[in-house]
Amino acid sequence: MTPIRRVLVVAKKTTYRRFVVESKDARIADLLERGDVSVRKLRKSHVDHEAAISEVMGALEALGVPHERVETRALARAGRGDLVVTVGGDGTLLRASHELGEGVPLLGINSAPRHSVGFFCYGKKGTAKRAIGDALEGRLPRADLTRMSVEVNDRTISSRVLNEALFCHASPAATSRYILRVEDPDDGVVEEEQRSSGLWVGPAAGSTAAQKSAGGRVLPLLSRKVQVVVREPYTAIGKTIRYRRGLVGKDGRVTLISKMREAKLFLDGHDRVFDVTIGDVVVMRRAAERLTVLGLRSTR
Repeated sequence: MTPIRRVLVVAKKTTYRRFVVESKDARIADLLERGDVSVRKLRKSHVDHEAAISEVMGALEALGVPHERVETRALARAGRGDLVVTVGGDGTLLRASHELGEGVPLLGINSAPRHSVGFFCYGKKGTAKRAIGDALEGRLPRADLTRMSVEVNDRTISSRVLNEALFCHASPAATSRYILRVEDPDDGVVEEEQRSSGLWVGPAAGSTAAQKSAGGRVLPLLSRKVQVVVREPYTAIGKTIRYRRGLVGKDGRVTLISKMREAKLFLDGHDRVFDVTIGDVVVMRRAAERLTVLGLRSTR
């Protein structure tokens, strides 16, 4: 492993910090005061998370490693050979991954292991020093995960999608209408006009989440394929749907032509959202850049 010159630490902001400490949301403050069940865990989760951040920073200090805590958007300056440590859960690691090119190793520390899945996180609160030490000494397995590129009207809007893209009508209660074209050098071309609740399209790393819940397959972690899963396809009387789900090889692509005036394209969750309208062409395919995550085994 390339020697580490410095470590960049990215930590999420808890709901408590965002809405109570910073924005002083009156509604949440009132619910907390009344001990309402909807916010009962907010303060405890915040305290645990802050303790995890202190643990990580203390571990780096004790190990004598140059380090800096940065905001997610500052990660673009991370050079090859750096180590990026995220403190939070899978969502924190996912957001950090959008700022990292190929070759920059990423280590996740789960700050709330009792409440967070933390699939991508090797370390957790209470074991941060050991996890960071293992990473610095090159003792952790490295998983080079496939990412996905997304284009709208020939303009790349992201080449670092790790989990999935969701294409659907702007209203969750409305029918999604589009033309789906799947091209794969090994399987040929399928083109079909569809109506559904939308589609999930994504690489292997995200196949255990939304893709699986919608009826997709769990792919081997290091698979280079992209999966397409149609959500709740509508089949008219006397008609059939040819394409409900499938895999696209590393040289294939998925094309969607919108038949909706108001559609949305969500990338890796709800934070990164793009407007799509009728006639827009969305293309998704395997990206050239992969993401290196430390501590992940190549099998699920």
